[in-house]
Formats: sequence, structure tokens, C-alpha cells
Amino acid sequence: MNVITSVQNGRVKNWQKLKKRKERVKTNLFIVEGYHMIEEAWKSDWHVKEVILADGAEIPDWLENQETIIVSDHILKTITDTKTPQGIAAVVEAKQPEDKDFEKLLLVDNVQDPGNLGTMIRTADAAGFDAIYVGSGSADIFNDKVLRSTQGSIFHLPIFQTDLLPVIDRLQDAEFAVWGAALANARPYTALPVPEKAALVVGNEGAGISPSILEKMDTLVYIPIFGKAESLNVSVAAGILLYHLATLEK
Repeated sequence: MNVITSVQNGRVKNWQKLKKRKERVKTNLFIVEGYHMIEEAWKSDWHVKEVILADGAEIPDWLENQETIIVSDHILKTITDTKTPQGIAAVVEAKQPEDKDFEKLLLVDNVQDPGNLGTMIRTADAAGFDAIYVGSGSADIFNDKVLRSTQGSIFHLPIFQTDLLPVIDRLQDAEFAVWGAALANARPYTALPVPEKAALVVGNEGAGISPSILEKMDTLVYIPIFGKAESLNVSVAAGILLYHLATLEK
């Protein structure tokens, strides 16, 4: 089997383009790295279009029938961003989320740090939330750092990238309780009963929830701080509130 060794190869150039959000949107494709992430995509019925394998790396049994392109280590490093790549990557087709009857939702407003966004996706998945809505201004969910931080949870639940304002209106019409994580004019989350249908909104790392969204909240909640820290990291705060909202017995 021939091994691609030139960065001038057309396929290599197309893979490198997928590092940019514009190209991911245009092609509806993105790259994932590592055996675990590719297996999660495969098990979750996402379309793995092609596997990119470093020369000499092992291909697992479950990918035996998948189109595989062998490349030199140098080529793989030009399309991946981890310092110690596992020798495997894949081009995956983005799956359009389906709008269903949800009860527990996370809404993310203008969270720009990819690690924070990926961690919240992973935590919402762990807490059993039904879906996530990521508003404009936030990191792209198919950014490589977001993907790595999700540890595969990106493939487990519907994630919509959309304007949050009409989503909130629709949720309130459907009798969701919409909670906003904030510091001013907020109540401690422990003082509130857990709603049956709840949407948690978290905001930007520094500025918090956008004013236009903040004014739509049914309830503003905060997490008491007992030490000297001024605030919590947004993904940590989201985790605490997600698990609180997940405690209602069904």
C-alpha cells in the first residue's frame, strides 16, 4: 500500500483546511484524533468518512472495513494538534441534531475557551442532560480542543449551534424553568426546588451572560463561595448546577 509522504498531496491539503471553522462549515466535515474518539464516533453511528493512519500504526478490528489512508508521521502531525498523537485520525461527517421532547437542557452563551466548552459538554452528558444549545460567539464545537475535552461526549447527545434568544422564548412557552448562572440579584441554587423541565444558561468566562439573554431568565442562581476565591471557573460552576438539576427523580 502506498504511503502519502508529501504535504503537497491533495488529500493532505484538504485535511489541513479542516483546521479552520469556515472549511468545517463548508464541507460539514471535521477531524478527530486518537483511538478512543474515533471509536466513540463509530459506536454512536456518526459517519466516519476515512481513517488516516500513520505508517506502522495498528488499525483496530472494528475499523477493518473502513477506508484507510496510510501517511508518514510527518503528515499526520501536520493535520493533528496533540503533542503525542496516537498515530490515527479520522475525517467525520457532522451529524445534524434532532429536536425531540427534552426535559433537561444546557444553554451556552458566548463561552469562548474551547476547554471550558468541551468540559461542559462532557459534564452535561455525564449528568444525563438531553441536549445542549451553543450560542453565537462561543467556540466551535468541532474545534480540536473542544473535541478532545469532550472525551467522546460530543457524539452522545444533540448539540445545536444557534441563536439562543428564540430558543429561550420557545422553552418558556413550553413551560421550562430557565435558570441563569449569575452573581448579581441571584438566589443560592440550594434554596430552589429542582424543576421537572429545566434549562440552565451559563455565560462568558469574564462578562457572564449577555444582557439581552439575562433579562429573559426566569430565575438567577449563584453558587455560594466559602473561601477567598472571587468566582468559579464557568465549567466548574456549570458542573455543580448541572448535577443539582439532574437530581429530580423521574
